[in-house]
Amino acid sequence: MAKERIDDYELSAPLGTGTVGTVYRAKNTKTGQDVALRILIPTVATNPEIADRFQREIEVLERLSHPNIVQYFGSGRHNGRLYYTMEIVDGGSLKDLLNKEGRLPWQDVIEIGWQICSALQHAHNLGIIHRDLKPANLFFTKDNRLKLGDFGLALDMTAAAELTATGLTVGTYLYMAPEQIRGERTISNKTDLYALGCLMFRLLAGRPPFEGSNFAQIFDSHLHATPPSVRVFTPNCPRELEAVVLQMLEKDQEKRPLNAREVQGRIAEVLMKWDEEQAEKVLKKKSKTWAIETGKPILSRIREPEKSAQSKDVSWAFLGGLIGAVVLVLYLMSQASK
Repeated sequence: MAKERIDDYELSAPLGTGTVGTVYRAKNTKTGQDVALRILIPTVATNPEIADRFQREIEVLERLSHPNIVQYFGSGRHNGRLYYTMEIVDGGSLKDLLNKEGRLPWQDVIEIGWQICSALQHAHNLGIIHRDLKPANLFFTKDNRLKLGDFGLALDMTAAAELTATGLTVGTYLYMAPEQIRGERTISNKTDLYALGCLMFRLLAGRPPFEGSNFAQIFDSHLHATPPSVRVFTPNCPRELEAVVLQMLEKDQEKRPLNAREVQGRIAEVLMKWDEEQAEKVLKKKSKTWAIETGKPILSRIREPEKSAQSKDVSWAFLGGLIGAVVLVLYLMSQASK
């Protein structure tokens, strides 16, 4: 039986179906490349507003190119239905990992936060606000590299007109900033930083910063409640890391960090300080080598337990390189704030 085709793509089983589109595993019959193909479902394909939003998502993806963002390949129209293709990310989602682990060691949370910050800063530099940062939208490649995906709710600050009307709340309620909940036009890069604060809190504490029996209670907490201390749930979390997370959760955007690069630099300093302390305690002690130092894929210790015993000596060269990287990040932050 012949497989269904969409232009040059031969479709396999669906990878997932949402309210407006279905994602298929597909193969380009001309190049042999395996891709993920997302196409509008027939029942909404003729809706002008939905089609416009889908087209806007394609335009956003066309501008993004970063190793921590799911790679976009191209788009088209088949029998009146818009579609686009992107890389297949086969390693599962951060949501899957949390369902398995519950919470993560703070060192791994820093690695995850570091790579998310890289993705966010790239998008923010282009005027793109994700607006839906959550574990289900963060994916692992098979070599354990993290990828940010699903820009369906992204706001393009450079667009001539925005499709989301003032007063309309969009996002996922466990990770939504106060300005999102109120449907304000003050959405900015710091809106994504609030979501990152919620996400890192969830990774560290094993629960989101604000809970409730319904979305109204959670919205009220986002708007008015003070988040609990991370260290109540994870006592070994460094105070400096907790301080960054809680600053991202400030109700007032102006009190949050300047940008994702600042967050990246500060959490790198936390890990660098810890590594230096471990090296000073026992110079010849075997120590974990974190991806933030080496640039290697993240979380191999958790996602591939059989490799967890492969530890390495503390490397002063690595520490020196990381110190240089942090100094460069802090310099760039100071220039951006001028």
